[in-house]
Amino acid sequence: MVVAVLLGLLTVSGLYLYNESNQTIKSLAVLPFVNLTADPEQEYFADGVTDMLIADLAKLRALGVISRTSVMRYKGTRKSLPEIGRELNVDAVVEGSVLRSDDRIRITAQLIHAATDRHLWVATYERDVRDILSLQREISGNIAQEIRITLTPQEQARLTSAGQINPAAYEAYLKGRYYWNWRVGEGFNRAIGYFQQAVELDPNYALAYVGLADCYNLLANYDLLPPREAVPKAKAAAKKALELDGTLAEAHASLAFARMYYDWDWQGAESQFQRAIDLNPNYAAVHHWYSLYLAMMGRSDEAMAEMRRAQELDPLSLIINTNVGWLYYFARQYDQAIGQCRKVLEMDANFFSARVKLGWTYEQRGMHEQAIAEFQTVLNVSSDDPALRAMLSRGYALSGRRDEAVRILHQLGEQSQRSYVSPYLIALVYTGLGEKDQAFDWLEKAYENRCGWLAWLRVDPKLDSLRSDSRFADLLRRVGLTP
Repeated sequence: MVVAVLLGLLTVSGLYLYNESNQTIKSLAVLPFVNLTADPEQEYFADGVTDMLIADLAKLRALGVISRTSVMRYKGTRKSLPEIGRELNVDAVVEGSVLRSDDRIRITAQLIHAATDRHLWVATYERDVRDILSLQREISGNIAQEIRITLTPQEQARLTSAGQINPAAYEAYLKGRYYWNWRVGEGFNRAIGYFQQAVELDPNYALAYVGLADCYNLLANYDLLPPREAVPKAKAAAKKALELDGTLAEAHASLAFARMYYDWDWQGAESQFQRAIDLNPNYAAVHHWYSLYLAMMGRSDEAMAEMRRAQELDPLSLIINTNVGWLYYFARQYDQAIGQCRKVLEMDANFFSARVKLGWTYEQRGMHEQAIAEFQTVLNVSSDDPALRAMLSRGYALSGRRDEAVRILHQLGEQSQRSYVSPYLIALVYTGLGEKDQAFDWLEKAYENRCGWLAWLRVDPKLDSLRSDSRFADLLRRVGLTP
């Protein structure tokens, strides 16, 4: 009730220019919008407004926009704007707040020169929540106008062409993205429920189909579901999104991801990645994923250039920074890989992907006890994860602790009766044990299961002991990775 009264007292829409800006602004960061609603359960809504504004601004070619992962690390921060600007290497920041009451929403946004903390522009808007998409594009257009960037005719048209949306579908979509960003099995499952709810409420909601595609892609990629169960659903959702809106970079990127890891359709994947980059050159995820594709192809210099571009757009992303190290690993530059993974662990000692990849790199250096220590650190938190258990088993095998390796291998066999265990990971254990025939048997099962890990066949050092065998050349040919 109090919030409703407050909204009633506010101007319906206002644009207030504080100063004419003489500063050149070529890059900016949208910091997390503050939830002014008394209900903390509405936090997802403020985060969603932030995400959508980032997405709209990122599609403007003349502007560099920092991605969500990096800006969300400043939620609730006490750092000064000049400090944030230096860390993100941007010219300006956008701050704002969201106040919602029933079917009304009020958004205040302000543009601030990062180095000087000088306020350049502020505007307050109030709309029906059904008009949230057009409101977000109006805010993006006003920011573009204030910083005087040149828009293409297509960009101008897009910023002025957004219809109404079913508020319940929009809310379900935002909740889906909130849980998707957890990047764990429980989060993906909750996200799927909300994305499905969104498309049931609005069957033409293309972004909700992208959300479904992203969930199913990562459920397979994280070995949480069998690829043959998850990825066809991802592809169907991505294709439906493209039927509804062929200009969605996110949908092209999701389809490319599936074609890369599941179809092994290398030409089709690259075409989709390039189309996504053309539509949204500021979309960090597509540069990140395209970099992985290039690494799979053995195009290491191009891969690093794409990963560095992703890093520019999302400088604080832990996974992107980790995968800079992963590229060094695939290029057999192990000292650089170790150094990069250690840098990430200085950023966040609990980021387990960096520990796993550091462990793999230690293996290649013959530092087996250090590798085992990294795998055990992660397993102390996630003791039932079959992928981590397989890595530890392989580590034991390489260090000569065969009995311990075999014990875990038997446990994985029992676990596979209850839940999905990637055959590829079992194959890696057998390579560590030096049992080539068993390794090839499990690689064949991985092929039958369409395991995404097979996309790395050409470059993965963990398989070097098998490369001289004719069976390996045959597998490379079938996956389409013959040079």
